[in-house]
Order: sequence, then structure tokens, then C-alpha cells
Amino acid sequence: MSLPPGFLDELRSRLSISDVVGRKVMWDARKSNQGKGDMWAPCPFHHEKTASFHVDDRKGYYYCFGCQAKGDALSFVKETENVSFMEAVEILAGEAGMQMPARDPKAAEKLDRASKLAEVMEQAVQYFRLQLRTSTAAEARRYLQGRGLSETALERWEIGFAPDAWQGLWDHLVGKNVPEDLILGAGLAKPSQKGGKPYDTFRGRIMFPIRDARGRAIAFGGRAMDPNDNAKYLNSPETELFDKGRSLYNHKPAREAAGKGQQLVVAEGYMDVIALSEAGFAASVAPLGTAVTENQLALLWRITDEPIIALDGDTAGLRAAMRLVDLALPLLQSGKSLRFAIMPEGQDPDDLIRASGASAVQNVMDGAIPMVQLLWRRETEGRNFDSPERKAALDKALRQKIMLITDPSIRSHYGQAIKDLRWDLFRPQSKARLSGGFTPRGVKRGGGWKAPAEGAMPTTQSSFLVSSERAAEGHLREAVVLATLLKNPAVLPEFEDALERLECHDPDHRRIQGALLRHIEADADMLIESVEHEIGAALLEKLFANKHVAIAPPVRRPGNIDLASMCVNDALAKLTAQRGHEVEVREVSQDLDRNDGEPVDENLTWRLREAAEGLQGGGDDADDTADFDVADNGAKLSRDERDAFAALLGSIGKAENSN
Repeated sequence: MSLPPGFLDELRSRLSISDVVGRKVMWDARKSNQGKGDMWAPCPFHHEKTASFHVDDRKGYYYCFGCQAKGDALSFVKETENVSFMEAVEILAGEAGMQMPARDPKAAEKLDRASKLAEVMEQAVQYFRLQLRTSTAAEARRYLQGRGLSETALERWEIGFAPDAWQGLWDHLVGKNVPEDLILGAGLAKPSQKGGKPYDTFRGRIMFPIRDARGRAIAFGGRAMDPNDNAKYLNSPETELFDKGRSLYNHKPAREAAGKGQQLVVAEGYMDVIALSEAGFAASVAPLGTAVTENQLALLWRITDEPIIALDGDTAGLRAAMRLVDLALPLLQSGKSLRFAIMPEGQDPDDLIRASGASAVQNVMDGAIPMVQLLWRRETEGRNFDSPERKAALDKALRQKIMLITDPSIRSHYGQAIKDLRWDLFRPQSKARLSGGFTPRGVKRGGGWKAPAEGAMPTTQSSFLVSSERAAEGHLREAVVLATLLKNPAVLPEFEDALERLECHDPDHRRIQGALLRHIEADADMLIESVEHEIGAALLEKLFANKHVAIAPPVRRPGNIDLASMCVNDALAKLTAQRGHEVEVREVSQDLDRNDGEPVDENLTWRLREAAEGLQGGGDDADDTADFDVADNGAKLSRDERDAFAALLGSIGKAENSN
């Protein structure tokens, strides 16, 4: 329907936007200036506690500084009432005392028919409610009482009963002079295939009225009393009023409760919603007998940014959750997502409430997991990733799912979250992996290395041989690796796997290592800023303040990719060798301790001597001629320090001089 010129301007001039908005919010008296029409309140769209929602009467607009929601009185009614533009116009026109313009005849006819169908549905609601009080509904009443529903709850939810008769409702409505085409059009009866009188759609069922966002009765859901019935639950057929994929059970009350700050919960069935609401979870809805559709998901996100999907703790419930993940991934928007609360195995929300009370459900809700974790769970649960091929298959499956996300920012964050989860799954769980089994260029991997048992203390011999000096060298090598990668992000992808498996002994180094891995795909120019934002500036300042780190060529003069790559490769090689020797010393020392006075095996003596020599030498080629300048932080090295550092870096000084 088109509106005549000036109609909307007249409508806006008659209404104060603060009056329209004021029905849904509580104004902040300290910030608001009613005389100037400058009003502030907590935002009704993202349920904040502070007053960042601004309404300007003079301009006729609202704006939220938190979620950036903005618009006029019409858009406010559309969003808060979940109605179309024309419906919002009708609502405000009624409040302003304005007559709606003449409508297109066909559109008017369609609206008039919809109104008549809704009236027929209300008559059906009353009929079914009366039938629940009759003797024929005794079994249905016992069933409802067994499900814990009081008389008050039955009235609140308008639950009724359809007698097991072919034309009970039909005869009742016809007796009320309701036209037959409206009864059929409302889906309350079906025409006979044999040419006889139409018969009722619902027979022998407990009836649950389904209302739309405006509160109109548009359909029914019926639960069969006969356990042998082919359909335990039956919904109304789709009609001019009812589109199953665009409707939610308990939509209007749940939207109002969510507007008051309650968490929106999506359950599977009518009884789950009723049980949740009666237990205090008033913002509860359910799809109507099918999996959540794209249109229903849009309705949920219009109510709240992050609904909780409360699914049954069985195989079917988990399958439904996984289908919803696949549906939602391409539709994700900034701030719009889902969380999943999986009930205990074999229970639905109704079962859990009756067994353990509302607090048990609240605990499950509090533990709801974000969608990315459910996606990860589906791809990893019950599977073994003991080979590179299986790990690659996991990576491929997850990449395919992440690529379904159309929003670039969300896709990036999902990728990072998956990297974090992957790191937790595949990170070194044993000291036997040392620096992650990384074999640097030109270094052969040693064999037979085995970590001591967790918590085992080194023996006297190993404590002597694995000295604090060696520990300091390992600490320095860790620092050089991390600082070089931070200053030269271009080489980071080359060493991603090695960095992921590197076992940093220093807790500060572990934090920097984790942050580097989580931001490995950040822009090169923003890597240090991203890491600093996550872990704070203090750790990075401490890292770069170390004069041995600051004086390192690829840290002092970043940008030389070959030099940085060689430095990281060399430091990792020496870490691998050093920590291999340390483990060998400890193992041999433990074997010596176990001899208990027996003659010492010559092989043990040889192993101990070889390991000790490896620790003392380290295989470093010292370069006394390396050109170490003053670092950016003013660090200088004495001759002894310079010689020691040259031994640590080995060939790095040579490589830089050759460049």
C-alpha cells in the first residue's frame, strides 16, 4: 500500500519520539534534559546497564553509542515490536489519532481475510480449552498434572483438548455461523476425499495454541494421547496466517522478557518452553516441529544478539545442534552468534527441571559454549590425530567450514580461535618432544632421547653437568628466537610448526610464544602491536631490554629475511642439541644411581662423557670477528660477553658480514 505525500511527515509531527521510546526504556534522570527533549537511557537493543542510548526530540531520531542502533519512531516500533513498516505506521497512526489512507482493494481484502481467520482461530482456542474440562479429557488432565502443570499454568498457556471425534470442532464452528471456507482456510479442518463433510484436523490431542509476534492465534500444535499414533506431535498446516518456518512458539512473551534483560533460550518443543518459562526462564521459544530455519534464526537475532540453544542431551539433540551450526555460519554478523547448552545425556530441559530444579538448568546455561567450540567438537571428538595425514584432513575440514563465513572479520576471528584450539590439542604434552622434534637445516636429529618422568628431580651428577650456565644459554636462545620472529614477521610462517612445538622453559616466553601463534596471520606491520595488546607491554619490554637480545643482528637491524631465518634456524638447532644432551645426562645419571654399588657399565660411562662434552661444547663455532654494534636500546657488550654471544649465534655474524 502506498501512502499519500506528507502522511508520514504529519505522523511524525504529531508524535514525540521520546514518548514512543519511553514505553520501552527507563530514562536516566541524571543525564536527560526533558525540557530540551534530550533524553538518555540504557539501550533496549543490546541490554546494557549504562545510559548510552540517546533520543533527540528536536531531530526525531535515536542513536545508541554502544551498538550504533539508530532510526526514527517508525524504525523503533518496527524493531521492538517485530512488525513490518506498514504495521508500524498503523500502530503509530492509531496512537496519533490519524486515519489510515484508503488501501489497495486487493491488499485490503487480504488483510480483512487474515483478520477473519484470526477470529476463527480464537474461537477454536476457546473451544479446545472448554473441552479440556470435560470428562472425555480426564486422561489428558492426568497427563498434564503428571508433567507438573498446575491449573494456573494451564490457563496461562491456554492449553486445551481436541476430542477424538471426526467433526467436533467443525460442528461447533458451523453452529456459530462461521463460514466453512474460513474453517478450512484456518487449517482447522480438511475436506473429505470421499465428498462427505470435512473432518477436524486435530483429534484426540492435547492442544497448544501458537501465537505470532503480535499475539494473534495463528496455528495449533497437538500432542497425541494415543501412544501408537503415527505423529506424536502435529502442527497446523501452513495457511494464510501460519508459515511454520517463520514462526516461533511463545514469540511475543519471550521477546518482552528478553527486552527486560532475560536470556533468550531456544528449546526443542512446547513442553520444554512451558517448563522453562514456569521455572523462571520466561524468554524461551521453540521452533515448530522442525530444525531452526534461516528465517527463524533472523527472528531470534532480532530479539537478542546471542541466543542460547538448549538442546536435548541425546544423539538427535546433538545432530540438531550441528545442523544449526552449518545453517548459522554463512549468516553470522558482527555481534550476532549462538551459544549452545547441551543438557545431560538422556534429558531435555523439562526432564532436568523436574529432576533437579531450575538451578540445574541455570548451571547448564551458565556453561553454554560458543559456536566455534561446538564446531571444533564435531570435527575432533572421538577421533585420533596420530598422523600428519589425519591432522591435514582436520585442517581441511575446518577450513571448509570457516570459509562459509561471509563476514571477513568474523572469519578471521574464527580462524584464530581454531588455531588456539588446535594448539591446545597438538601442543607438546611431554618433555620428550624437546623443541618439538624440529630438525633445523644441517642438523641431524638424535635418537633414543627420552624425557624423565614428570616431577622427577635431577640427580647430583646431572645437576652438576646440566649447570645454570647451560640453562641461561637455553633461556637466551629462546629469547633470541622470539625477538627475531617479532621483529621479522615475514619469517614467522616458515617457523610456525617449529614455534608451535617449541617448549619454552620460561613462563614469560611461553606467553609470548602463545601470542605469536595466535596472531600469526596479523598484518606484518601490526604483529608487535597485536601481541602487546594481548599480553601487555611489560613482557615485550623485558624481552627487548635483554642486551644479548637487543644486540642480535636480526633484532638490531630487522628486514633481512635470510639473516633472520638463519638466526632462528641456528638457535632452534642449538636448543635441540642442548636439551637432547641434558636429557641424555639425566637418563645416564639415573641409570648410574640405580646400579646400587654394582660395577659401572662402560657404556654408561661413555654415554655420560659424550653427553657432558656435548653440553660443554654445544657445537658452536665462535666468531670473534663478528661486528656487534650498539643496539637501539643502548646495549653494549664487553669483549667477554661479545665472545660468548658470538659462540651462541654461531654462524650468524658471518652471514651478516657476508651480506
